[in-house]
Amino acid sequence: MARATLVSLDEYLSTVYDPDCEYVDGELVERNMGEADHSGIQMIIAAQLYNQRRTYGIFVFPELRVQVAARRFRIPDVTVTMHKVRGGILREPPFLCIEILSPQDRASRVESKIDDYFAFGVKHVWVIDPRTRKGWSYTRDGTREPTEVLTTSDPHLALSLKEVFEALSEDVEEPFGTTD
Repeated sequence: MARATLVSLDEYLSTVYDPDCEYVDGELVERNMGEADHSGIQMIIAAQLYNQRRTYGIFVFPELRVQVAARRFRIPDVTVTMHKVRGGILREPPFLCIEILSPQDRASRVESKIDDYFAFGVKHVWVIDPRTRKGWSYTRDGTREPTEVLTTSDPHLALSLKEVFEALSEDVEEPFGTTD
């Protein structure tokens, strides 16, 4: 991963990055992504949640910029809100942020993102590791649970990791996460 690049907030907001970058206190932070398992899981989760949008009154967005603080913009792999998004950047706490790990992700960076989400008011965070086929559900009260079914409360959303990885197997050869 490349070093972070210092830019002004105005420059960050007026520039299109491909792929999009996060912004943390003046630094552009590249996101680890682009591998088949990461992309496949992101699509499967977004599709499953999108198909439940009317039942639960949710709105589902892949890779949406979320302003978690005055000088911090995060981009969860999937964001779920309880309302329509106003403008191009979400500036209100979403209901759920989902992060899918890449081989290059470090625990400290993921924990920093989770801390930002909760400080902003996000109620639930899910973290999924394609390599280990594990997921963790985090809540604002400090609960971190490894689980095979990721859930939220009010509304009660549930995501079976077994079903996600079975669907991924239809599109991506195992073992996931290997590089050529």
